[in-house]
Amino acid sequence: MPKDDRTQTGTPRVPPAPVTASPASATAPPVSATAPPAPATVPPAHVPEPRDPHGPSRERGPGDGAGGGYRAVFRVREFRAVFAAHLLSLLGVTVSELALTVLVYDLTGSPLLSALTFALGFLPYVVGGTLFAGVADRYPARRVLVVCDLVCACCVALMVLPGTPVGALLALRCAVAAVAPVFTGTRTAALTDILGEGDLYVLGRSLLRIVSQSALLAGFGAGGILLTALSPRGAITVTVGTFCCSALLLRLGTAARPARSAAAGEGGGTLLRDSLAGARTVLADRRIRALLLLFWVPAFFVVAPEALAAPYADAIGAGPAALGLLMCAMAVGHIGAELWAGSALTPRTRSRIVLPVAALGLLPLTLYASRPGMVLALAALVLAGAGAAYVIGLDQWFLDAVPEALRGRAMTLLTAGLMTVQGLGMALAGLAAEFFPVHQVVTASGAAGTLCTLLVVREVRAVRTRPGEQRSGTEGRDGTERHMTSG
Repeated sequence: MPKDDRTQTGTPRVPPAPVTASPASATAPPVSATAPPAPATVPPAHVPEPRDPHGPSRERGPGDGAGGGYRAVFRVREFRAVFAAHLLSLLGVTVSELALTVLVYDLTGSPLLSALTFALGFLPYVVGGTLFAGVADRYPARRVLVVCDLVCACCVALMVLPGTPVGALLALRCAVAAVAPVFTGTRTAALTDILGEGDLYVLGRSLLRIVSQSALLAGFGAGGILLTALSPRGAITVTVGTFCCSALLLRLGTAARPARSAAAGEGGGTLLRDSLAGARTVLADRRIRALLLLFWVPAFFVVAPEALAAPYADAIGAGPAALGLLMCAMAVGHIGAELWAGSALTPRTRSRIVLPVAALGLLPLTLYASRPGMVLALAALVLAGAGAAYVIGLDQWFLDAVPEALRGRAMTLLTAGLMTVQGLGMALAGLAAEFFPVHQVVTASGAAGTLCTLLVVREVRAVRTRPGEQRSGTEGRDGTERHMTSG
């Protein structure tokens, strides 16, 4: 199901560490609110905006991205820089999260505080996504992304200092996670400048999500190997380098562009007021609100089997190897389905399958009603992961629905909500498992999730604009998801 491209989103697979809540996928530190916005000039209405020499024009054409598939996305030089930076940050964040958990446990001997380091990758998202969302539109995207990476590098560097107390370690973890949605939202909005607003954008977003899922699996494995050779602080030090390299790639590999709010003739007011006003405007739009729910509701329910993988493996008498399979099965289904949808389906077909796949995506979890063995459980998880294929079409719907001047704030809000509902979903699944058998909790998640998603699908159908139909108000400006740097 939709995970923050980092985690970012993405997505976390062990105590879900937002990976996408990380500068790589979703943990980008907030940009200083005092940084002066870069001056921007708006061409007169009668003069066409010049074509961006670094990538496709932001104007959508009928053939935008058509026929090239994922290879066409990699032919855009700026995207290659963004992709490489995303991969570096993701791997670094995943390794640092694992190492930090080990470090906190070594210092305190407390399983609760150790587990809290993972939870802190989710909880600050709602704060950062609400209070700092204005950064994404208020300042130039390249500046925001580079500063986010550098702030993350500084926070992680402080974690490495031998005298840093546990309370400070947890506070620094919160700081990194709080800015993750800002980085991810800014980067997602910037992709429309780099790749255009058509199919290249959708495939670019898809690639970042696929990398987030893959890097999550590889990152925890690499972190485990690294911790056999280095101390926890030594492993965390590696992340400082990955953040700095990511910042360098973004600074040298992407073009300087004006801030969105400046280009739209907006700006002014405090950052907090701008962020809250943007969130209110986004949520007040019925269509945008319905699409956000279509991202968030399935994600809330689909995390139950991941959160309860360990107790379920114990309940059926499976060993550690089986637990590893249960943890990665959903990611495997997600990656395979998204690759197939992005390479084998046309944009029109991807749009057509959004609602039916979203409506049915959680049903495989009801197979847990029979308390299945490993084979059937793995099949159910792979199928549930494959249900995330609807997100690739939903990305285009969301882009079309959001006015350009609000795009950064809307993407930031999307990321923050996605990570927050996943964290809540895992917590509530764990609470329910205290009173009911694990297989019943997972089954109930699949059934209740399907019902709730059907209600959201009904709302989306009610507000969705037919092709070519003019929309009123701010919607008329339209043409027609764990790097921080949580897709």
